[in-house]
Amino acid sequence: MKNKLLLLVVLLMTLVVFVGCSAAPAEEPAVEEPAVETPVVEEPAETVFINIGTGGTAGTYFPLGGAFAEIWNNNIDGINATAQSTGASTANINLLKDGKIEVAIVQNDIAMYSANGMLMFEGDSFPKLNGLATMYSEPLQIVTTDPNIKSIADLAGKNIAVGAIGSGVEANARQIIAAAGLDFDTDINAKFLSFSEASSGIKDGQVDVAFLTAGIPTAAIQDLSSSKDIYVVPLEGEFATQLMADYEFYTPFVIPAGTYKGQDADVQTLTVKAMLVVSADLDEEVAYQLTKQIYENHDRVVAAHNVGKFITVETAVEGMPVDVHPGALRYFKEVGVIN
Repeated sequence: MKNKLLLLVVLLMTLVVFVGCSAAPAEEPAVEEPAVETPVVEEPAETVFINIGTGGTAGTYFPLGGAFAEIWNNNIDGINATAQSTGASTANINLLKDGKIEVAIVQNDIAMYSANGMLMFEGDSFPKLNGLATMYSEPLQIVTTDPNIKSIADLAGKNIAVGAIGSGVEANARQIIAAAGLDFDTDINAKFLSFSEASSGIKDGQVDVAFLTAGIPTAAIQDLSSSKDIYVVPLEGEFATQLMADYEFYTPFVIPAGTYKGQDADVQTLTVKAMLVVSADLDEEVAYQLTKQIYENHDRVVAAHNVGKFITVETAVEGMPVDVHPGALRYFKEVGVIN
C-alpha cells in the first residue's frame, strides 16, 4: 500500500514538472523606447574676407582703413577684414578690378575716370564700379619749405613730388601744372613719391615742393612741419575758377590758419572727396553691413583720424560720381538719406 502511494506521489510530481516546462513563458509588455532627437548642428558662417585698399602709411587712408577693418571685424559675424597699404586711388581701382581687394578708398575724381574709361583708364572702363559712400573733403595741398615759392608759376624748374605713380595725386598734379601753362615732362622735375617719401625728400633738400591730396591735417605734413616752417601754395582767383570749370569735381576749400606749424594764414585751395568703392558683384547683405557699421560706430572712425568727424551719414552721397551699391542704398533709404 505504501509503495503504491509513493508511486502515485512520484507520478504527480513528474506531471507538474512536465506541464511547467512545456508552458510558454508569459510575454513581457513591450516597452516603448523614447525617441532620440538628432541634434541640429549649425554650420559656422562662411568667412568673408574683406581686403581694404588704402594708401601710404603716412596718409589719411591707411588709419581710416584700419579703423574700418576693426569695426567690421568686431561687429559683423563672419567678416575677416584687413587694411593694406597701397599706391592709393588708381592702384586701388586696378586692385579692385582684378579681384585682389574687396573695398577701396579712392578720390571721387578717380572713381569717375575709372567708371567712364577716361584719362589713365582710357579704353579700360570699370562699369561695375559702385560706391558705398563719399566721406570727406581732400584738399589739394601743395607744400614747400621755400618761402619764395608763392604760386604755381613758381614751380618751373623745381623738383616736385607728384605722388605715387598712378595715384590720384599724380592726376591732380598733372591737371594743375598744365593749367599753369607748364609742361609736366619738361618744365618740372617730377618725382613719383609717397607722402612720407615726399616729406623726407623736402627735409633732405632733394624735393622743393610736394603735392598731397588728403584730409587735413595730413600726418606727412605734420611731420615735416615739426622740424621746418611750411608754406602751402594757394589755388585761388581766376586760376582756381578755370580749374573748376574744366574739372567739375573740384570745389573750393580753405585750409584754416594754424593747421600746420608755420602756416599763419588761411590758404585758399581746391578739394576733391574721398570715398569708399566696391564692385557691383559684392554681396548685397555684406555691402549693407559694411556701410551700416561705419556710421553706427562713428566714434571709432573719429578716433582713427581727425577727418573722421566729417564722415557723416547725412553727407554720404554728396559728390557720388558712380552708382551706389544696392546694399549701401538699402541702408541709406532706411535712415532717410535717400528717399
